[in-house]
Amino acid sequence: MNKFNVAVVGATGAVGREMVKILDERKFPIKDLVLLASERSAGETINFRKKELEVQELNTSSFEDIDIALFSAGSSVSKKFVPIAVKNGTIVIDNSSAFRMDSHVPLIVPEVNLGDLKKHNGIIANPNCSTIQMVVALKPILDEVGINRIIVSTYQSVSGTGKDAIDELAEQSSQILNNKKPVRKVYPHQIAFNILPHIDVFENNGYTKEEMKLIHETKKIFGNSKIKITATAARVPVFYGHSESVYLETKKQITIKKLKNIYLKTKGIKLVDDIDNSKYPLAIMSEIYDDVMIGRLRKDLTEPNGINMWIVANNLRKGAALNAVQIAELLI
Repeated sequence: MNKFNVAVVGATGAVGREMVKILDERKFPIKDLVLLASERSAGETINFRKKELEVQELNTSSFEDIDIALFSAGSSVSKKFVPIAVKNGTIVIDNSSAFRMDSHVPLIVPEVNLGDLKKHNGIIANPNCSTIQMVVALKPILDEVGINRIIVSTYQSVSGTGKDAIDELAEQSSQILNNKKPVRKVYPHQIAFNILPHIDVFENNGYTKEEMKLIHETKKIFGNSKIKITATAARVPVFYGHSESVYLETKKQITIKKLKNIYLKTKGIKLVDDIDNSKYPLAIMSEIYDDVMIGRLRKDLTEPNGINMWIVANNLRKGAALNAVQIAELLI
């Protein structure tokens, strides 16, 4: 097998570190791995295949001889450096929101819309973490009976914000348990022992940017602008793993038994639905399983075509780093 020169941009961040880890775990055929980050993080070392690799400062010359670059350093960095990388002949898989809604850039979840990958012109966008797990869970239903409407409420872990948010939850929890006033730095309100119905900035329509990502990205990935979608996104005091409560109305009826049988045969999905034994997807389970976990499947009590479900996935892995590496594997 050919080997490739790979760069990870934002290598010292939570997702970047996970990208490096997954490239190692999945034995991606790498000739040279280049780790890139800001001037502040340059000089740090990250272990890869039993070697300590030094992080280099990202600059306009960073992409010479790089075949594939995995970006996870925020949209402003992507907007500046992705075009430079592409001009150098590098294929970019970008984890930011910079190019997701660009009509010339495919937005890819391998289990859902693999066929769109061939449309890339050097840039492939990785969807938002909460979008990825939902579309993986809903694609089999879309294919089987169609979907008219989706109502989703998310319960998203602090790791989606980054390392500083992880530290803040740990520190605030300790402070409160020791009868101290919690110190707030990352979020607008205390996150420990609390829930914030606020992820990203608010837009003029009253929805947050995170909620609008779920709406717009799902329509693009499914290639269907007519699906009715509404979303509420909340941040919860959990370190890793996003959970979602999803209600959908299908075009045709489908039984829960048939849906379970479909899920049992679908790659990338783990059915955890045994209510008699209190088995259902938990956020902590996402630290063990990479699959999107589905449970609490039940028919709506008033709408014949209504279905409720609970979806859980690891936001740093399948929701970001793993999805990006899976795209890279398909590219080669």
